[in-house]
Amino acid sequence: MSARPTRDFDYEILGPGEYPPNQIGGFPRGASRRDRVAQLDALATLLDTAFLIPGTNVRFGIDALIGLVPGIGDAITTAMSLWLIHQARQLGAPKHLIARMLGNTALDGLVGIVPFLGDAFDVMFRANRRNMKLLRDWIERDERRGARA
Repeated sequence: MSARPTRDFDYEILGPGEYPPNQIGGFPRGASRRDRVAQLDALATLLDTAFLIPGTNVRFGIDALIGLVPGIGDAITTAMSLWLIHQARQLGAPKHLIARMLGNTALDGLVGIVPFLGDAFDVMFRANRRNMKLLRDWIERDERRGARA
């Protein structure tokens, strides 16, 4: 009979906005701001513009696809969008920027409730891409301010 391996756990106290390594929903410790924004941008692309309708310039993402599932589809994609906004706050985005991002997501979620019209709105409005543009613009301004100081 062989002995079962045991696992030793290292417990440490983390401050606000800090994540343990490999935590689901967070970023690995030591991930740079640029790496985190790139991962958030990849999620926004997947949600809003990952696919192209052949023969057109119309792009859509899994937000529009999952949104076709009545009721739960829009709830799932809104939750994913809210996670993106939470991560923006973890990066230090100011409250006014978070409010604008929440407004984009709320509009997308509310109109998304309407069958088919909501899905067409998802394809055209692209709330997550808009939110990433807001976040990137704020980061650029923040870095320019830091370079001047």
